[in-house]
Amino acid sequence: MISSEPDIKVGIIEHVKEIRGVLLEKFKIAADVIVTGEFVAKVVGSDIVLYGGKDIELIRSSEITFTPLNGGKFILRDVVFGINFHWERKEDETFDGALKLVARADGTITAINQISVEKYLASVISSEMSATAPAELLKAHAMTSRSWLVAMLEMKKRFSTVGVPSQRSFQTDDEITRWYDREDHDIFDVCADDHCQRYQGITKIISVEAQKAIEETRGVFLVYDNEICDARFYKACGGLTEQFENAWANTPIPYLRTVSCSSADHQHISSEEEASKWILSSPKAFCNTTDGNILRQVLPSFDQETTDFFRWEVEYSAREISELILKKSGIDFGEVLELIPIHRGPSGRINKLKIVGSKKTLIVGKELEIRRWFSKSHLYSSAFVVTKENDTFILHGAGWGHGVGLCQIGAAVMAVEGWKAEDIVKHYFRNAQLQKIY
Repeated sequence: MISSEPDIKVGIIEHVKEIRGVLLEKFKIAADVIVTGEFVAKVVGSDIVLYGGKDIELIRSSEITFTPLNGGKFILRDVVFGINFHWERKEDETFDGALKLVARADGTITAINQISVEKYLASVISSEMSATAPAELLKAHAMTSRSWLVAMLEMKKRFSTVGVPSQRSFQTDDEITRWYDREDHDIFDVCADDHCQRYQGITKIISVEAQKAIEETRGVFLVYDNEICDARFYKACGGLTEQFENAWANTPIPYLRTVSCSSADHQHISSEEEASKWILSSPKAFCNTTDGNILRQVLPSFDQETTDFFRWEVEYSAREISELILKKSGIDFGEVLELIPIHRGPSGRINKLKIVGSKKTLIVGKELEIRRWFSKSHLYSSAFVVTKENDTFILHGAGWGHGVGLCQIGAAVMAVEGWKAEDIVKHYFRNAQLQKIY
């Protein structure tokens, strides 16, 4: 286990031929070369060529490191976030710390920001949460994000000699099982997008409240059995959280079990009849809120575009769903005739779904692969039941995200209701303890 604050390498931009930016302070790029102002980096052969003002070539190399002198603020142009999600967009973003540009073998450039864990977390909390979010929520999220982040770094160290694939895929003639995890970005630790944790540097002013939450919880982690917890989070569970093994590896984790997003216990889902009854109802739950004041406090402006996160519906004609699955999976099922859940987790999330087509029948899993096949971006969650009316498939769904660990909207409501940060995280991460490590 760590004993001091580590640094983190964050991938900001990947797989582009050109990167533009502005160095707002002085940076050293070689022993006797200090630069500032506008820059352009382009791939030339196997190298990156860095140009300053008026297209003056400054340096060329396969890797260029910008080391800050007395500060370290810089802007990167056209950073994409929300990649492949329905809120995807592009903007100029400002960062603090060191910048590294790396040439890839495929002829593209990757931009990496190196920063301390606590500075990184201040940005994450400001990016994931509104500055007006309740203080206890910000502290709960700080401890959760810090734990996930450092647990991932520790895992990368353990697997550094053999590597851990970020996509796991098992396929037979009758079944495809895939899941995706976040500890195997090859030349950086985490990406800056929702795939890891949303990180927008200091584009948005780091709120006083977020900074205070980081300072008050500095070095505090969720710990289980003398290891830092792999503390996952997402937007809304839909009333019940999910078990780790139904989203990722088939190894149960004691502190990532199904719990009710409520003061009272809800029955766990164990049959299709129970799933239908649960998803087609509106049970009492912390994340079952339409309180605009709470949602504005918790969600960044672009997330507020999603309002039906607790219970939702999606409709497809048979033709639309057949074309969508063909496009997203690359498999020709012909006309899709039936969608049959084979296995659900206790939250109602499907992790094995049989697709019956006129040309092919196949079982697909796990939850994220199902969500990818059934939406142009990502379906809100895999907790859905299907009804068919004439030529139309109607997916009735619950929740927003994988459902494992901390429910962000549920935690926000808990904070508004007076729950302390320690009690919030211990509600979602059962059997875990809080420990100050540095």
